[in-house]
Amino acid sequence: MGGGSISETHARAAGQIPGVEIAAIYGRNPGKAAGLAELYGGRAYHDLKAFLDHRPMDFVVIGSPSGVHSEHGIAAARHRLHVLVEKPIDISTSRADSLIAECADAGVRLGVIFQDRTAPDLLRLKQILNEGRLGKPILVSASVRWYRPPDYYEGSSWRGTRSLDGGGALMNQGVHTVDLLLWLLGDISRVSAKTITALHRIEVEDTVAATLEFAGGALGTLEAATSAYPGFPRRITISGSEGSVVVEHNRIASIQIRDCPAQTDRAGTVEDRGGASSHLVADISGHRAVISDFIHTIQTGASPCCDGHEGRRSVEVIEAIYESAQTGRDVQIGSPPLLLIR
Repeated sequence: MGGGSISETHARAAGQIPGVEIAAIYGRNPGKAAGLAELYGGRAYHDLKAFLDHRPMDFVVIGSPSGVHSEHGIAAARHRLHVLVEKPIDISTSRADSLIAECADAGVRLGVIFQDRTAPDLLRLKQILNEGRLGKPILVSASVRWYRPPDYYEGSSWRGTRSLDGGGALMNQGVHTVDLLLWLLGDISRVSAKTITALHRIEVEDTVAATLEFAGGALGTLEAATSAYPGFPRRITISGSEGSVVVEHNRIASIQIRDCPAQTDRAGTVEDRGGASSHLVADISGHRAVISDFIHTIQTGASPCCDGHEGRRSVEVIEAIYESAQTGRDVQIGSPPLLLIR
């Protein structure tokens, strides 16, 4: 669902999975939908109901603007279709809750595309953390200093808008890193943040800096931007009582554990810029893995690598960061939100 560049990524990824056939493609722009159908197969629709009525079709992959994810997912669930939705699950926790409830009521599976959870080095890092090999996590830093040229926003009817993007560099780009921090290190209990719109003519932020308090006791910093020319690979550093690890994009660049020799990634360098200066997805292996995992979920009843409740967590943290930036106060996550007018 959706005829833009991320739907093209989904179509490419699905096309590499044995036994998967694209049945139909929906997009508000008939030309884009028809173009994707011509490249990857399936029937093109620009009427949502007609698309959802298409059979045979087992599940939908939603790549429409973020602010209509729950709307489209709910419509699919009511047609008894399983739902795999691109990040974020939607732009508010209330909408996420509605989608989660509708999928549960309909008895269909719900998954959220956070492909970083399938990266081999990050799976290795999660195991290292779960085994306690870094000791007690103490200090975390996450840097998403990316760049998007003006036409990234100017050429889009939804990017950079409150109603459909829900935010800027954090909700759209940084959400991957928020999810990753939650997945690796557990709940974030309190945030303090500042946002600015430094470079682009958009309604929302293109630059954000936040401090994070994790429920487990670690302190962290998060910075996300689409204003940092020319764009740099994402970098995450985690320091614990027994060691530290540095991740650049999705690869372990170095890891040092007490009484163990220092290690670096196999190539010794990190060349994949991973979205630093372009929104186009070059490596579709992560999306392919997420779709394959979701198919396994449908077939077996297992939980997807990121279900609706997991996908909601990053949106909750981002809502708290935006609230802190607006009010100038620390925000405790899980407390009743203030009424915000943004």
